[in-house]
Amino acid sequence: MSIGILLPLILIVGVMFMMTRSQKTKQRQALEMRNKMEPGTGVRTIGGMYAVVKEVNDETVLLEITDGVHAHFAKSAIGTVLSEEDFNRIVHGIEPEEPAEDGAEAAAEDTEPADGVADADEAHDGTEEHISLDKSGAAAEQDDSAAQDEPVKEPNGSASK
Repeated sequence: MSIGILLPLILIVGVMFMMTRSQKTKQRQALEMRNKMEPGTGVRTIGGMYAVVKEVNDETVLLEITDGVHAHFAKSAIGTVLSEEDFNRIVHGIEPEEPAEDGAEAAAEDTEPADGVADADEAHDGTEEHISLDKSGAAAEQDDSAAQDEPVKEPNGSASK
């Protein structure tokens, strides 16, 4: 056999070996992740649903989707086991608190901005302005203004304003 035939064959075998090895590594990591699930852990299913683990069985898990709503899922349907901080940030919108490293940063957070508005909620005086998404009123105003700008055609063909 010549080297021209042998080299591509060795290359193909090497690529196949590397692909199966990385796939086995990913499968092992997924199995470890699913095995570390315990009641109270936040998870995301492969369908994108977030839930809390209530019970772990051999091949299934019982998930609480919302208060009082439970569903059984196969362990293989769990896409990610989330940390408590990530679960609270994604599901509840609670950002994790970062401790201030020195007193200067804490003092800077307590001061009011230069424009005199400390917080958007404080600046809001409680009155709510409702914006209409109805286009009929806007279209009528646009038609009226367009009618004022366009010259009116007379029956004899001349234009007057």
